[in-house]
Amino acid sequence: METMPGKAPTYGRAPQSPRRTPTGRVSEALLDRLASRIATQGIRDAFEVRIPFTGETLGLLPACAPEDVRHAVRTAREEQLRWARTRYEERAKILLRFHDLLLDRQEEAMDLIQLESGKARRHAFEEVIGTANTVRYYVNVAERILRPRKRQPPLPGISTTWQYHHPVGVVGFIAPWNFPLLLAVDDLVPCLLAGNGAVLKPDEQTSFSALWALDLLLEAGLPFGLFSIVTGSGPALGPALVEEVDYICLTGSAATGRIVGRQAGERLIGCSLELGGKNPMIVRADADLDRAVKGAVWGCFTGAGQVCMGIERIYVHRNVYEPFVERFVRQTRQLRLSASLDWGADVGSLTTERQLRKVVEMVDDAVQKGARVLCGGRRREDIGPYFYEPTVLEGVTPEMRLHSEEVFGPVVWIDAFLTDEEAVQKANQTPYGLAAAIYSADVESARNLATWIRAGTVTVNDAYPLGWGAVDAPMGGMKTSGVGRRHGEEGLRRFTQAQTVVDNRGPLFAPPAGEAGARRFARVMTGLLRTWRRIPFLP
Repeated sequence: METMPGKAPTYGRAPQSPRRTPTGRVSEALLDRLASRIATQGIRDAFEVRIPFTGETLGLLPACAPEDVRHAVRTAREEQLRWARTRYEERAKILLRFHDLLLDRQEEAMDLIQLESGKARRHAFEEVIGTANTVRYYVNVAERILRPRKRQPPLPGISTTWQYHHPVGVVGFIAPWNFPLLLAVDDLVPCLLAGNGAVLKPDEQTSFSALWALDLLLEAGLPFGLFSIVTGSGPALGPALVEEVDYICLTGSAATGRIVGRQAGERLIGCSLELGGKNPMIVRADADLDRAVKGAVWGCFTGAGQVCMGIERIYVHRNVYEPFVERFVRQTRQLRLSASLDWGADVGSLTTERQLRKVVEMVDDAVQKGARVLCGGRRREDIGPYFYEPTVLEGVTPEMRLHSEEVFGPVVWIDAFLTDEEAVQKANQTPYGLAAAIYSADVESARNLATWIRAGTVTVNDAYPLGWGAVDAPMGGMKTSGVGRRHGEEGLRRFTQAQTVVDNRGPLFAPPAGEAGARRFARVMTGLLRTWRRIPFLP
């Protein structure tokens, strides 16, 4: 393959300079090894991965080209043919070894997640346990879900019907930067257990975390080339990936989802798209306010608010509005911001300068148009270049960008309601429909209220991790928040093609030749259908 001329950069290794940022267990040797896992076929230009805590360079990675994507898919396709014939028990053993290695090396994983994403350590730990939880679940259920099943035959007694699930082939993944480990692996696990190969394009900012997962999977015994990673920009690599694979998964923005969906539709391949959210929280008059406030703090500011299922709007019953706001603002002001790799921080940094700029612009726009800042609303460059204080506002109105646009930062606004109908109407007043939360002492009533909210996942009396952790149930978005579902049986079967096999042990099921024979056949079949309708156990 033709390569670019010139001397290859030393991928992985950061430029030698005195470091102010603690790197924990992330050594230059580790970065070098991870960079060597990239499926690049020649000398490529490099891009920098910067540490959000300080803006320093963590390491260099190659900017792959479309030919690297095509090579990775070809390699994965060759390995997938062997992998699909591998016994399920062998596939499961590899994933279970990965599960155990992940828990054993969680400190190294959290260091790397923090250095790439800027999140606090407690939020990096969410990624470790979330990934392990997904692996454990699918290893235990995938074989049962995918085993051949008998279905109702067309002619009971003389025919049988079987349903089989076959791998789709090679699956492409496009993952974002906000959960660099979890979203690199969460969909990959059912994909591999179903017998597929895979190619992942992670976000440039968080590619090392994805490469760390690949490195661990290879150590656990995954065949080399079955799962590959290409690094570089989405516009450069995304179209090539969709053009080559047999199914595409995207977690990202609605704008990118439309582009990927159109391209997948042109090729008539399946896709699942988990997109943005403007998620509401409803606090009813009978809610336990201490619990609701704690849940709001967790749901709004985890990952510095850069969570697709996080809360960006809170609707509080008028009877408890003032005490809720007072407690919520007080606890928000007490949150500790830090650029350290220890467990002391409550909230970390935003991940990129672009994301910080968006947060600043949206809060400034709201304030200029009359919104009131109850706490926060300031950059904290004294801590790090992309830090922004957890921010609570009220008086947000529809002409403000903050009202309807996804912020994806540590910003939330609060409003009051009087009736459940008003709360639901306000919660549904958005083009998004990914997640929501309800706090109430009457759990059964709150669960019923949840069914009126147009969101894919609704939690009652808890923050978003409870909904994410329910991996036996499907998770995804309504409206502009996406297409398809991850988790549960749906999250596994999407990576397969269903096949029906019907056999007949009786006479050939076709009308005899001639007019008289055809009329006789029609009378007999009509009589059978009338009879079958009266047999209760026949579907």
